[in-house]
Amino acid sequence: MIELIRKRRSVRQFQPRPVPRDLLMTLAEAARLAPSAANRQPLEFILLDDPAVCGKLFPHLHWAAYISPAGNPQPGQEPAAYVVTLVNTAVRDKGYEYDVGAAMMSMILTAWAEGVAGCWLISVDRAEVSRLLDIPETHRLDSVLALGYPAETPQVEDLTDSVQYWKDGEGRLHVPKRKLESIIHINRF
Repeated sequence: MIELIRKRRSVRQFQPRPVPRDLLMTLAEAARLAPSAANRQPLEFILLDDPAVCGKLFPHLHWAAYISPAGNPQPGQEPAAYVVTLVNTAVRDKGYEYDVGAAMMSMILTAWAEGVAGCWLISVDRAEVSRLLDIPETHRLDSVLALGYPAETPQVEDLTDSVQYWKDGEGRLHVPKRKLESIIHINRF
């Protein structure tokens, strides 16, 4: 598992290859089984794999702010599928963010184990996406998981002076992460 986590990166360039619906169902299962605060289970999901619907969703998503537009999926490298994460506000209208994080990471790692990369998007035109997907007012659109077979291999770098990711001259994405020894404290601060 730790090797899977070490290799996982957010990907924003995808191969033009469909993601099997069975895998999308498996991702929903992984999300369903993730921890939920007080076991309230307020999350619901819309699985998108129809190319026409995916194409309509794409313009309402915002990518890689640090390196926009270079970080946006290039033409022909858009995601092949999406999982739209909803919060049923009748079940919980506050404090659901923990549930979303656990569900999202469960889906991302499950996809990555099958060779499918993801990018968790929280910068979404919620009003337009809600209209496009007929999301009722009883449900809050939280985020979107863009999915596809990777067409890039981002690389982790030790964080030095900035958290901003960047692309080098060859177009490879570099992602700074804090060193382990800079974030751990044993037995006390």
